[in-house]
Amino acid sequence: MKLLIIEDEKMLSRSIAEYLGREDYLCEHAYTCNEALYKIAAYEYDGILLDLMLPDGSGHDILRNIKKESPQTGVIIVSAKDSLDDKVEGLKIGADDYLPKPFHLPELSMRIFALMRRKKFTSDNTLHAGQLTIDLPEHRVTVGDNYVALTKSEYDLLLFLIQNRNRVVSKSAIAEHLSGDMADMLDDFNFIYAHIKNLKSKLSAAGIPNSIRTLYGTGYKWNIDE
Repeated sequence: MKLLIIEDEKMLSRSIAEYLGREDYLCEHAYTCNEALYKIAAYEYDGILLDLMLPDGSGHDILRNIKKESPQTGVIIVSAKDSLDDKVEGLKIGADDYLPKPFHLPELSMRIFALMRRKKFTSDNTLHAGQLTIDLPEHRVTVGDNYVALTKSEYDLLLFLIQNRNRVVSKSAIAEHLSGDMADMLDDFNFIYAHIKNLKSKLSAAGIPNSIRTLYGTGYKWNIDE
């Protein structure tokens, strides 16, 4: 899962990213309104953590932009502004949750998980796609009774394909999802081919061949019905 942390307190932003990174989130930073607006326009994110008080503008204005340009993206406001009016305004514009500072990182992590579950998956902690089952908190993938051992990148790729099961996902979109804004620096997509090949091979060995369809010159599509 890829997150954008919009927070001008760099030490706090890095602490959040370090903690969430241990839980396999890919985190990027924006420290100003301008930087945040640029990244929101240039990249796609599964979720955004948004501080309301930034040095060059209001977090509420960023939230309005997110809801206009990318309404499906989940947003959690994390702010020292804890008045009822600020909460109501943020939720009215379209924030999914509001966590006042100071907060405990484990609580933030659970709120992110709950948001991703509501936005992307089911009301419980498992995701099903045909014979495949994913235990989301444990990051555990099984096909029937067979455990499928995946690397972090393969697991993230699998979730990304299932999230976008009704559309073709381009190689550049996959690269951006797995590598964040570092994708702009990549010379080729060889690592994407390798991850796709390995994931298809492991799923096939577990009992679901042809799980990922390759559309040459276009991208990839999840090929298993729910």
